[in-house]
Amino acid sequence: MYEPLFNNKFTNALFFYFCMLLLLLFSPFLFIWELINTLRSCFRPTENMAGKVVLITGASSGLGEHMTYEYAKRGACIALIAIKEPESRLEKVAERARELGSPDVLFEFADVSNVDECRMFVDDTIKHFGQLDHLVCNAGIGPLYSMKIDDINFWGSIYPTHFAIPHLQKTKGKIIVNASSAGVLHPPRGGFYNASKAALIGFYESLRFEVSPTITITILTLGFIQTNITTAKYSTTGVGVHLKRDLADVSPSMGVEPCAKAIVDGVCKGATSITQPRII
Repeated sequence: MYEPLFNNKFTNALFFYFCMLLLLLFSPFLFIWELINTLRSCFRPTENMAGKVVLITGASSGLGEHMTYEYAKRGACIALIAIKEPESRLEKVAERARELGSPDVLFEFADVSNVDECRMFVDDTIKHFGQLDHLVCNAGIGPLYSMKIDDINFWGSIYPTHFAIPHLQKTKGKIIVNASSAGVLHPPRGGFYNASKAALIGFYESLRFEVSPTITITILTLGFIQTNITTAKYSTTGVGVHLKRDLADVSPSMGVEPCAKAIVDGVCKGATSITQPRII
């Protein structure tokens, strides 16, 4: 019924210019809203992370690695989790975190899609540190490269959250979940990936009402960040469409270090949602 409308050049052009008009009309209001949020964040107290315990999944590279460094600079004790692979850099990330100021770093290899292994690394974190203050659910795989997307991207966050909640309730802690802007914008050719991230957003938005105000949940909706997951080399390691060029070469993207800093800054100031880069 609607197919002729979307195949018509006139209606396509009309829709495009209508969207551009809406963007121009709302731009001043969006700018004012962004300015207000920026000013509000300047006056929020920042959480002192010295001696607190942070558990980060997907910590051997990319965003998880650099969030580790940001927490280390703030003096946090850190538990690092990543799947065991021949090229894993998890031990080196742990060493670097110690050099940057973390008083104690525990690292373990585990598969976040395995419920028993998730129980194990949460339990081991509590046994080692005695508490848990921040759970960072960062482990994930790209939109085109594996048939295990739901197991890792969705259940790989839900399982650790389930086991961590009793401990986070004791410390009035925080859950940070990397849900991706794809869960909101639904870009083409990423159906299963988009669905896994949209499911995360729906789950954690609902969970807020169950654990608030004892536990704060921060949902990350990130665009293209310059990590290995957005490179052509990474896309050839699994099932799906292979990229010919790195996404950073063809699309606006953000460096991983400033992104990690913006995330940890926002989390420590009590942000409940963080979007980076700000252009999306």
